[in-house]
Amino acid sequence: MNVRSLSWLTVPTLVLLAACSNSGGEDGGFESPGATARVYVANGASNNVSGYSMNPTTGALSVITGSPFSGVTNPTAIAISPNSTLAYVANQGGSVAAFTINSASGVLTAAAGSPFAAGTNPRGVVVSPNGQFLYTANGGGNVSAFTITAGNGVLTAMSGSPFGAGNGPAGIVVSPNGLFLYVANENSNDISAYTINGATGALTVVGGSPFLTGGSAPTGVDIAPNGEFLFVPNGGSNTVSVFSVNSTTGALTTVAGSPFAAGTDLRGGPVVSPNGSFLYVANGSNNNVIGFTVNGSTGALTAITGSPFAAGSIPIGVTIDSSGLFLYAADSGSGTVSAYTISTGTGALTPLNGALGNPFGAGTGPAGIATPR
Repeated sequence: MNVRSLSWLTVPTLVLLAACSNSGGEDGGFESPGATARVYVANGASNNVSGYSMNPTTGALSVITGSPFSGVTNPTAIAISPNSTLAYVANQGGSVAAFTINSASGVLTAAAGSPFAAGTNPRGVVVSPNGQFLYTANGGGNVSAFTITAGNGVLTAMSGSPFGAGNGPAGIVVSPNGLFLYVANENSNDISAYTINGATGALTVVGGSPFLTGGSAPTGVDIAPNGEFLFVPNGGSNTVSVFSVNSTTGALTTVAGSPFAAGTDLRGGPVVSPNGSFLYVANGSNNNVIGFTVNGSTGALTAITGSPFAAGSIPIGVTIDSSGLFLYAADSGSGTVSAYTISTGTGALTPLNGALGNPFGAGTGPAGIATPR
């Protein structure tokens, strides 16, 4: 998931579509070879982006020189390109801010022409695995699609954009193979599914779409790194829906036992660990993060022992670094990033020692979090 829903809040009290990872975000994919581990947070109320370098041994965060970076307005979500050279931030007012990432320092520099016009109230943003296309889930009921200029990150709206979606798109993710795109529609309680034209990036609705979640108010979406399962937290029914993905058509089928019971205030997008074994969801006003193990054969979820795990005030999104060893939660209420180690055997979360600076300061009202994955 890269990454990353905002329907319940007003502009002064922004929170995250998480990012997953590529979502937005989400949310599959892995960090490019040689890339430096970093974390970026879009701060919805202070209108900037906090950037951090990550210690690959301890998981501790160090503020990047020049952070926070300007060039965003009421940001709602953030995504990083697969090669870790570009960052994109969805602005609630209807645009996408584009930045180049300095490979040595992590400093963000606004791309020429940024921000670029998108649809009404973009709430999620995702970059395709090949780095050629960008998509936003617009709360107004559609998906904006762009081609990305290699090197400078400039966006160009593609022919046919925007593409129709359901009622209240909230989260968005692209399959790891780049063939399919999925949008969680918060107000119609379903998932819109599309095939992606490999040459143009244009979207075509998958047969049978939209697919009902079996829950209410889906707030985000992420997909397993192998592309076999799709995960959707339902904020209105306190559940997580799981679907198997048809590798040929992109159609979704509910797995046995779905939807699975979860927390009582699910917010933003979920995130799947790089090995596909664990799933995590921010649990909002309960100030914690919920963790599950994922059955690799069936997709079924089982609560991790010790879950939920305490976080800061109102966590609204989570992301995992490419090694799968560290998880970071954006705490909207406290303006911090809570950091954890992930047990490789059980998926249990252990907070980083406070002596390392955990939780780490961010801006006001973090509204999206992403790591290169």
